[in-house]
Amino acid sequence: MRAQPKASHFIDGEYVEDAAGTVIESIYPATGEVIARLYAATPAIVEKAIAAAKRAQPEWAAMSPTARGRILKRAAEIMRERNRELSELETLDTGKPIQETIVADPTSGADSFEFFGGIAPAALNGDYIPLGGDFAYTKRVPLGVCVGIGAWNYPQQIACWKGAPALVAGNSMVFKPSENTPLGALKIAEILIEAGLPKGLYNVVQGDRSTGPLLVNHPDVAKVSLTGSVPTGRKVYEAAAAGLRHVTMELGGKSPLIVFDDAELESAIGGAMLGNFYSTGQVCSNGTRVFVQKKIKQSFLARLKERTDAIVIGDPMDEATQLGPMVSTAQRDKVFSYIEKGKSEGARLVTGGGIPNNVSAEGTYIQPTVFADVTDEMTIAREEIFGPVMCVLDFDDEAEVVARANATEFGLSAGVFTADLTRAHRVVDRLEAGTLWINTYNLCPVEIPFGGSKQSGFGRENSAEALKHYTELKTVYVGMGPVEAPY
Repeated sequence: MRAQPKASHFIDGEYVEDAAGTVIESIYPATGEVIARLYAATPAIVEKAIAAAKRAQPEWAAMSPTARGRILKRAAEIMRERNRELSELETLDTGKPIQETIVADPTSGADSFEFFGGIAPAALNGDYIPLGGDFAYTKRVPLGVCVGIGAWNYPQQIACWKGAPALVAGNSMVFKPSENTPLGALKIAEILIEAGLPKGLYNVVQGDRSTGPLLVNHPDVAKVSLTGSVPTGRKVYEAAAAGLRHVTMELGGKSPLIVFDDAELESAIGGAMLGNFYSTGQVCSNGTRVFVQKKIKQSFLARLKERTDAIVIGDPMDEATQLGPMVSTAQRDKVFSYIEKGKSEGARLVTGGGIPNNVSAEGTYIQPTVFADVTDEMTIAREEIFGPVMCVLDFDDEAEVVARANATEFGLSAGVFTADLTRAHRVVDRLEAGTLWINTYNLCPVEIPFGGSKQSGFGRENSAEALKHYTELKTVYVGMGPVEAPY
């Protein structure tokens, strides 16, 4: 086993084990090799983690935002110093190519720690409200113990995206990574302690579907932040609502990417490929419904096929590899089932749809796949596939494509490619989504808010906006004169 941690859980500043938990095998998707064996959290482990978080939080909250931020910025420095090591671990954890993880995973986590560490002193300020002789003021106060539940597509990034705003706002956190990718969050916890974070403030517990409810339903938990599927989000939201807990939901999508006939073709194709094949298509915000105006449909598809067929598939640890395996056999099988549905419902397979012939048979690889002549009612156009499957639909005019793009329960993301910037702004204003791009796709720097609408969730990650979801407003009225009463 190549990546066996010291123990399964990180609680109160140290590794903790409880072999009574269900065994979790961490499998390297490229080879099927078991690289680590861990145990899911037992109720006792969950109690230990939440107790540590509850104990440590008040003293942490009493520190100044500047002091808290200083620790997060040091953690960012350590992550950057160890980027190669963390990236290799992320590749083992997820199967994503090292050329991708080395620029997009630990680095974005480090960006999050640095950003929130830097803005905390100003972003956590309140307001002064003059009221004649009296006055009032507001202040942002932490919520307490926060639970973060991560997904398997960006495990280190998500651990930081949730941890950074929670911690700098004065909260503590218990983070549960996906059972498919359990390793990266443990290293994040280690680094935070090394950076000076007091013990008990960032705890990691492993688990499966039975672990989440233990965390979400715990009476000492004030906030739950989930990244996951819509069905999982509904369950977590229902449980959190029973305890009137604060919730952030970053869920799935079936996002539209609209290419008008005046778009720069190579850029539009590049955006569509990034929005469907990056991370082997396992990105919640992917623009998986690519609407192409009819005038350029054939040229778009021809060039898209050329570029897709040239993608280098192979060993994720080889820096020349551009596309790695799916995260698991179960996920690959799910994607293949959607490919078969696409064929059976009449979509035209342009390229892909099978298993590459140059990779390990034990790996969970799948070819990048493009369907054309997709119609709105097809299953592959309605349901989230979460794999490297692009659906190309055609359209005539702006009004039509906007109506069709919005005809979905999802509302996470959307994109528009056009040379007409007036039209671009007009269209994005009408699209029902939380995060949108013009003439690019899937760029999510920490400075901008990220999140969805409709069934894709609520609340925002990143930017100063995220701090609002990890604090609550306290209002104080100050009387400056005698109190007059009618009795």
